[in-house]
Amino acid sequence: MEITTESLLLLAVCFFVIATLYSSVGFGGGSSYLAILTLFVGSFFVIRSVALVCNLMVVSGSTYLYYKNGHFEIKKFMPFVAASIPLAFIGASFRLEEYVFFIILGIALMVSAVLLFTQSLGRKKKSLMQDTKKYPLWVTVILGAGIGFLSGLVGIGGGIFLAPILNHMRWDLSIKIAALASFFILVNSISGISGLIINDMFVFPWKLGLVLLGAVLLGGQLGIRISLHKLSGAGIKILTAILVFIVGLRVLLNNGLGVINF
Repeated sequence: MEITTESLLLLAVCFFVIATLYSSVGFGGGSSYLAILTLFVGSFFVIRSVALVCNLMVVSGSTYLYYKNGHFEIKKFMPFVAASIPLAFIGASFRLEEYVFFIILGIALMVSAVLLFTQSLGRKKKSLMQDTKKYPLWVTVILGAGIGFLSGLVGIGGGIFLAPILNHMRWDLSIKIAALASFFILVNSISGISGLIINDMFVFPWKLGLVLLGAVLLGGQLGIRISLHKLSGAGIKILTAILVFIVGLRVLLNNGLGVINF
């Protein structure tokens, strides 16, 4: 796989911006990493592997800082995480046909874009809500398991699905949900990478990978500090959601359905 220097620099800038944006709300950026990589990389084994490793890099730092600042509640987080880990591993173990992978990826990107868009629109209103609701254990287990499976299947951490749902459910304050989303992505990225490695589907080109890891490390550290100081901008998130939706549609039509050429 050959990528020109100009393309590599463009990818690094894109990954830095994505990591900054997504880490500001507790995400790793996996959905957008996948979207961008499909424009430059042909192998979906590489796409899944690089996206998961970059996810892991971003949320490792985010999880630590959420914990350090007192937003981490392991007892409340564990039902989601315990249910998601084995399902993320199973999802990553599926050796999908390439067109099936791109169909699932395209749909997942479009859904994640809609969720990010609606969360951004409702962020200000939800931040004013101090009342939270309690839910039975089976609800958290089903959510964790379902999103964990999808995260492993397409190579995203799943936080971009989990956080908007929990915000809508008023499961907890938004900062606590962001901390859970970050931890959720962390464990599912590890589980997903393990599934790829064991099934001989982990392909990580080191030149490309190390450059992108450096970019997301810097972006992730910047984004989590923005989050902790409550400075994240809904407008940028809305623009990103629109772009992710467009790229998801492109992936679905070009690579998955093969009907329309952009």
